[in-house]
Amino acid sequence: MLSVPFENLDISLGRKIVCEEEGFLRKIVEQRRGGFCYELNGALAALLRELGFKVTLLSARVPRDDGSPSPEFDHLTLRVDLEEPWLADVGFGDLSNGPLRLETGREQEQDGRKFRIVEQDGRLQLDRTEPDGNWKRQYSFTLVPRRLDEFAPMCHYHQTSPESPFTRKKVCSMATPDGRITVTDRRLIITRKGERKERLLNSEDEWQSALAEYFGVILG
Repeated sequence: MLSVPFENLDISLGRKIVCEEEGFLRKIVEQRRGGFCYELNGALAALLRELGFKVTLLSARVPRDDGSPSPEFDHLTLRVDLEEPWLADVGFGDLSNGPLRLETGREQEQDGRKFRIVEQDGRLQLDRTEPDGNWKRQYSFTLVPRRLDEFAPMCHYHQTSPESPFTRKKVCSMATPDGRITVTDRRLIITRKGERKERLLNSEDEWQSALAEYFGVILG
């Protein structure tokens, strides 16, 4: 969470992302890049399995702007089984900085924010509190085990469709010990201890420099 950014930069560059573990690991480990949900959680699943953990890929549906659910396989999240099941997700941008217990009816707190998993219409729903204290749905999911190749059509969709949020705006974002650093198309946003500062990036050189300075990302 503190060393691998959530980013969609390859999409804006027209570089195809193939839904395969080998490519995810090459990009993140060898090229020192980040990725979006399929890449980050796909790579995490491979790493955890290599370390001996039992990991299950889960399909999640993210609410659209109008509140309606996105298609199945819109988001990839993980179930990790220890003595009890956990929800692990490093691919949803600014969510939680650690795993959440995979159980309903219990509020869980991380970094001053509360999370809960509730049952809704035959699915599980992950909610998080907003700064005003109200709950907001993050996504819904089931516990049906999935294969990585089942996510390939939606992975392609998010790289090519003008309706996808990932084709409309560039973003590179990473948690820090006391906040978060984000670079978008034109802005550098640094949040530390609840204080947010923004700076305009007025040129391609400034944008590239911000990526290199704050994330170690160099686009070749």
